Amino acid sequence: MRILFVTAEAVPFAKTGGLADVAGAVPKSLRALGEDVALILPYYRQTREKFAAQVRDTGVKLSVSLGGEAIAAPLLRTTLPDSNVPVYLVDHPPFFDREHLYGTPAGDYPDNAERFIFFSKAALAAPKALNWAPDIYHCNDWQTALVPVYLKSTHATDPFYAHARSLLTLHNLAYQGTFPRQSFPLTGLPEARFNWRELEFYGKLNLLKGGIVHADRLNAVSRRYALEIQTKDFGCGLEGVLASRAQHLHGILNGIDYGAWNPATDPLLPANYGPVSHLQLAHSGHVRIEDATPLAGKAACKRALQEQCGLPARDVPLLGLISRLDVQKGLDLVVAILPDLARLDLQFVLLGTGTRELHDLLAAAGREYPDRLSMQLTFDNRLAHQIEAGCDMFLMPSRYEPCGLNQLYSLKYGTVPVVRKTGGLADTITNCTPTSLAKGTANGFSFESYSPAALLHCIRRALRVYSNPRTWRRLMRIGMAQDWSWDASAGEYQRLYRLACS
Repeated sequence: MRILFVTAEAVPFAKTGGLADVAGAVPKSLRALGEDVALILPYYRQTREKFAAQVRDTGVKLSVSLGGEAIAAPLLRTTLPDSNVPVYLVDHPPFFDREHLYGTPAGDYPDNAERFIFFSKAALAAPKALNWAPDIYHCNDWQTALVPVYLKSTHATDPFYAHARSLLTLHNLAYQGTFPRQSFPLTGLPEARFNWRELEFYGKLNLLKGGIVHADRLNAVSRRYALEIQTKDFGCGLEGVLASRAQHLHGILNGIDYGAWNPATDPLLPANYGPVSHLQLAHSGHVRIEDATPLAGKAACKRALQEQCGLPARDVPLLGLISRLDVQKGLDLVVAILPDLARLDLQFVLLGTGTRELHDLLAAAGREYPDRLSMQLTFDNRLAHQIEAGCDMFLMPSRYEPCGLNQLYSLKYGTVPVVRKTGGLADTITNCTPTSLAKGTANGFSFESYSPAALLHCIRRALRVYSNPRTWRRLMRIGMAQDWSWDASAGEYQRLYRLACS
């Protein structure tokens, strides 16, 4: 099966969030399963700056009509690292040679409609220019949601696309590609398509709605989120549209790339470690596995993290959080309980950037409690890995979370997640109770009510378990032994592709 993965970002070329991790991993897993898969995305400035030496010109120059103007765009080619998966890059500097992908801290780029309508058209033009006809166009979020619309309308009579089908993956329904009515002519679609059943949304153009209506299959990035987005609380106004397509809407949990996220091999850590210290056990036959201390490397990571973040090297619980600073991620709850955390015998490290208001509140708390709270208000990939390895617990109190990846990284690194029971967090984290611990299914702590009190109570529960080292080690080992790789998820995507083509 030929699959074109159409995305606005992909690791390692360009990233703002989890979509990039998915786009950088799924095609490689599909190729390992024998599928003929390629990737297409814009050629951004950050991609050019880092990967220009690995990029080659295909010799193909695409011609894309936008608002009555024909735009020429060279099609470039490289591969996903450590694979032979082709990556095609659409090169149009007026749209993509910018500091950021979608906008500046002041707001979205005002021409985002033009930029991604153009990219969707280019993603359809590229395979035809290469004479490589995909069976499936796997589209992702609003930036590529017009592709299914075109396949069912303007491209439907072209024999090249006659057998093509589409899958649209919904990574975060809060971002829909909504633009003024005046942007609709840029699509090149017949005026009749601007109606309440297809692309019109309260008088505006909604690209994601069009994709949801026209895609052959849909999926959200966790089973729970696929159900939640059909409700008023999580549907962001599109719950009715999604409910009408419920029989074509699936949930596939994201996986993680253990090649990049594995404490036993992670080159960004000051010390490596795994769930069992084979060397220690080999030389200490009288030590039972349950009582062994396999995590000396993790203890070294904790000390190094404390030093790097300006925290005293004390043997106290160390909590971590890596996030976009936004209320969606529960940062309002975190800010509300910071004084309570500072009164407990623990330390807290936060890494992230986001809204100015949250930035200022967190920075102030860090200055007030410098020996307890370390606020790293930046983006630093190395530090992100070191927080996952050095912390004892990882907080994810999200208001909603389509899937979440950091809780899965945390499990592998023996850092116990403390999460709100929503979306993918509910699907992956089993609350620690005496029963779940005895069954060997407990791997973290969860709470349901979206309130500071509920979050603080959950943290206190985790601290009580932490005070029992043997129980805590068991909880860590359960999480570290679980497999959240892309293997299972890629197989589910294969199944969806076949359903779309049937």
